[in-house]
Amino acid sequence: MKRSARQLSFIALGVLMSCSHGSANAKTTRAPGAQVIFASAAGELKVEVEVARTEPEQRRGLMFRQKLAAGHGMLFPYAHPQKLSFWMKNTYIPLDMIFIDGNKRVAYIEENAEPLTLKPRGPDGPTQFVLEVPGGWSRAHGVGPGLAVRFVGVD
Repeated sequence: MKRSARQLSFIALGVLMSCSHGSANAKTTRAPGAQVIFASAAGELKVEVEVARTEPEQRRGLMFRQKLAAGHGMLFPYAHPQKLSFWMKNTYIPLDMIFIDGNKRVAYIEENAEPLTLKPRGPDGPTQFVLEVPGGWSRAHGVGPGLAVRFVGVD
């Protein structure tokens, strides 16, 4: 079958896009030194974060990742509080999703979200930030609703 130059261009673009899905850091803003810090009873608890600022970065999130190191995560900041819902499509690792309100307090935690599902997860009320960390991290570190949070290097 003979293909036009335009058809071949679309095929090549599709191949390139599918190859980029395997890259762990594709389309995620690297913010050197960016941290989310929880003020726990035991002292400060720090998480090194990648920041998903743009809509494409937020759509991709941690999809296609095979691992997420302890003490690391991804922060999803939004301009204003709103009802947020996340899923685990193409996400291979269980995650804790920590929903943070506009006053920078933990509002809700979805613990050990099951990988590779389309089930929407999130609180009933508005939140402004979501931090994704390895599954089980929140419980292991005593992070729960009401805990104060601050950001470093996240503009």
